[in-house]
This record gives sequence, C-alpha cells and structure tokens, in this order.
Amino acid sequence: MSVKHLFLVPLAACVASLITGCGTLEGHEGAAVGAAAGATGGALIGAAAAGSGNRATGAVIGGAVGGVAGGVAGDQLYDKKKDK
Repeated sequence: MSVKHLFLVPLAACVASLITGCGTLEGHEGAAVGAAAGATGGALIGAAAAGSGNRATGAVIGGAVGGVAGGVAGDQLYDKKKDK
C-alpha cells in the first residue's frame, strides 16, 4: 500500500463522519441516514469506476459526492413524509 492510500482512506473516513455527524440536528434525521447511505454507495461506485490505479481517490470523491447528494435527498424525503 502506498503512502497516498494510507492518507486517503482515513481522510475518507473523516469526511464520512463529518457528513453523518449531523444526525443530532432536530428535524433533519433523514439527512443523516441519507448521507450515510449516499457516502457508502458513492464510495463503492467511485472505487469501481476509478480503475485499479486510483481506487482510493475514486472512493473519496464518490463518498463525498454521494454523501452530500444522499443527505439532501434524505432530508427532502423525510420532510415530505413528516408533512403527511
């Protein structure tokens, strides 16, 4: 494992924990669940799409994008469900 991978994997974990750390905000419970699911799915897809030489970079980028997108979608779906 290269030095780059040893740096990027903990960085991805920190980004994911920052994104999902918003679960304590009242009224935004869906955002935490959506961000966690989005970050996980995005990291898996990013690693698979990046190819053998850049899997860690793809996972970090995919996890960050997926976490943000999942957080927004989860928050919107939770608000819709709450309004019914």
